[in-house]
Amino acid sequence: MNLSALVTGASRGIGRAIAHRLATRSIRVAVHYRRNHEAAAATLASLPGTGHAAFAADVSQPAEVERLWREVTATFGRVDIVVNNAGIYDLHSPLTTSFADWQILWRRTLDANLHGPANLSLLAAQHMAAAPADPDRGRGRIINISSRGAFRGEPNAPAYGASKAGLNSLSQSLAVALASAQIYVYAIAPGWVETDMAAKHIHGPRRTEILAQHPLSRVASTDEIAQTAVFCALDAPAAMTGAVIDVNGASYLRT
Repeated sequence: MNLSALVTGASRGIGRAIAHRLATRSIRVAVHYRRNHEAAAATLASLPGTGHAAFAADVSQPAEVERLWREVTATFGRVDIVVNNAGIYDLHSPLTTSFADWQILWRRTLDANLHGPANLSLLAAQHMAAAPADPDRGRGRIINISSRGAFRGEPNAPAYGASKAGLNSLSQSLAVALASAQIYVYAIAPGWVETDMAAKHIHGPRRTEILAQHPLSRVASTDEIAQTAVFCALDAPAAMTGAVIDVNGASYLRT
């Protein structure tokens, strides 16, 4: 299998786990990061196989997304898989945030969590549509990492919840729009995940409250999210396009 994938936010956490699992399936991986060059280099060094490369860009900026895509395609040629994983989470409680900060945090969150994936998905879709189709995999796959917060709400970070709800809607709209081109789109909605970014919450004063939400008595691992993402990227049937897959350990159930 001679396939290539771009994983955003792959210098650590969920993105690193996805990149590693893709590489174990002999996929060449473009490791995207924003600023942490050392972490990206560590991810790159950990990947099995050859042909991987790292690329820096701020995906909240449209011009940076365009540059990233040019650099990745110049290096890899065809890109078969895009995983939109990069995102931010900033606290901004409605009762304690100033109007000026509210504007800044909403704009910053939507740019990173929704506009960035939308822009990258557009470039990827148009690139994939020009490629020959594989009878099993189609012309390409886009996987968006969402959140259970899109459904249950994020009272202390409402822009985050709204951005992920928008990402789910974007995924489903693209699934419909791109189906005839044999480009398949999936969204994955985790709950709490054991990452460096989440550690201060999971192992801090809120630990008891967070674990009480989880029937498994633990949060998800990065590898569990990665397993799901790689299934969507490589193994999921075309008929699953448009699916929003909950991976939250039954911490939030919806019908």
